[in-house]
Amino acid sequence: MDTCEELYLDLMKKCLTNWIYRDAEAQIRTPGRGLRRLIGLPGRLARRLKSGQLRSNPSSVPRGEGREDGADWPAYAHTMVGLHRLNNIQFCVESVLNDNVPGDLIETGVWRGGAAIFMRAVLKAHRVTDRRVWAADSFEGLPAPNAKRYPQDASAAFNTYARLAVSLEEVRANFDRYGLLDDQVRFLKGWFRDTLPTAPINRLAVIRLDGDMYESTMDGLVNLYPKLSPGGYLIVDDYGAIEACRQAVHDFRQANGINEEIVPVDWTGAYWRRAR
Repeated sequence: MDTCEELYLDLMKKCLTNWIYRDAEAQIRTPGRGLRRLIGLPGRLARRLKSGQLRSNPSSVPRGEGREDGADWPAYAHTMVGLHRLNNIQFCVESVLNDNVPGDLIETGVWRGGAAIFMRAVLKAHRVTDRRVWAADSFEGLPAPNAKRYPQDASAAFNTYARLAVSLEEVRANFDRYGLLDDQVRFLKGWFRDTLPTAPINRLAVIRLDGDMYESTMDGLVNLYPKLSPGGYLIVDDYGAIEACRQAVHDFRQANGINEEIVPVDWTGAYWRRAR
């Protein structure tokens, strides 16, 4: 029989993705799987999945073509990451709690706040009061590409997507709707290059990067990974879908001698656990 905590978190996932009312929701499907055609899901990722070089993350949610996989831009839902990636957040957070891995939780690039809200919900469900959830975002959309310094972002146009700009006030209100806006939630407003180097964070147990671009991904890795506790998790939302993001991950891992296995979550999300 499911526990009250399990039922609560399952309901949270369905509410955050608007799974319950999805039949009545107009879906904007330009990005998602369409985005993969524009940006390019690498064939080598699919081949590595098939060959077993990348290990699949088990999920209790049946695979599908839309909301399950986070393959659409929902009109009303508070997250676009889908059920599989929310399952991954739950797995990572509960793992560090069970193993007493010290540190807070952070998401860089929060959109409407759904994934960070779910992080807070997992802490709430397990009655954890000594960890914080950090939500880092410009709350103004993505930055214009700095092609001179980061040529990998030269063709990026995310800064032109008005739907990616969600204000801090709206994100705070979304936390509040779920009764999860409290002293355990902290917001870092501004470009990652400005906020992350001086963020008042001592130790992290779970880092979730959702910055799309090479620059944004590298900013998160350079400034946050040194604070990740052994046994903690690094999650990258855009690893499978966006070449520039994936390249940033590979460049950082190579420069820092990181060899932990990269585990796919779904068609784009991936993660690894820092060696203990």
